[in-house]
Amino acid sequence: MSSQPSSMYHDGHRELQDKFDGRRMADALEKHRRFSEFREQDISFIEGSEFFFIATAHKQSVDCSFRGGAPGFVRVTGPRRLEWSDYDGNSMYRSLGNALRSRRVGLLFIEFGAQPKRLRVNGNCNLLDGPKIEGQKMTVQIDADEIFPNCPRYIPDLTKAGASAYIPDETGASAKPDWKSAEDLRAALPENDPHRGQ
Repeated sequence: MSSQPSSMYHDGHRELQDKFDGRRMADALEKHRRFSEFREQDISFIEGSEFFFIATAHKQSVDCSFRGGAPGFVRVTGPRRLEWSDYDGNSMYRSLGNALRSRRVGLLFIEFGAQPKRLRVNGNCNLLDGPKIEGQKMTVQIDADEIFPNCPRYIPDLTKAGASAYIPDETGASAKPDWKSAEDLRAALPENDPHRGQ
């Protein structure tokens, strides 16, 4: 398991904290709001989420990506570990390709509504082979070492219109996105893409 870093802050963080008199608050937040293991409310929030954002970087390749699914698609599998199944996408692998070379990742979970929430999870990424159902490429596993709730005050109260029609069902099957039928892209779909022959 990953151990928690000694500090959340490097000299760039400290420079700006000192410039704007924020060091005391930054230290208080690190002391009282950074956790090394998931709490019950974190598990409930994560496993009830329908989406999150993942940030990755390797050298000049920087990526921030959206991941979505039915509630429960992200599973907390240990005191510091979570994972999800990765399905077919656009074959660019920008996020996971970065994570393959530089394992440090940042996840951001957000809940919109009258009682908004925000949770950051930073840690090391492992990509596990072994597709289990149609469309699944791999399991993505995160060993977290920084877990901290964030102030949700600027999160808007959005009306939920409904889940995406493209979320895989229990067999892994999903609706075909329009872009996979585009004349200039459809011939480039991977051989095992579940929508290739549709």
